[in-house]
Amino acid sequence: MGSKFHIEKFIGSNDFGLWKVKMRAVLVQNKCVEALKGEAQMPTNFSAEEKTELNDKAVNAITLCLGDKVLREVAKETNVVAMWTKLESLYMTKSVAHKQFLKRK
Repeated sequence: MGSKFHIEKFIGSNDFGLWKVKMRAVLVQNKCVEALKGEAQMPTNFSAEEKTELNDKAVNAITLCLGDKVLREVAKETNVVAMWTKLESLYMTKSVAHKQFLKRK
């Protein structure tokens, strides 16, 4: 029986940087973190079907860890790299913790 992990959903106001680290760990546990490399960078021994399956698993895992407001921003993305990149562009620099970190520099 596999382990089940719960992380707080990202709702746009919590710490995106920390959520991202936790989400990457979830993708590792679900054996689909390779999808974040993009199809072209995945191992060459993966079939097209395996690459699609990894992408879909990663998109679904991320989708289930997003609050409704944030999900609306990326719901049309079917490619995990596009979804991840859009989340980073929307929320990485807006994170309060990230802003505080930058102020301390």
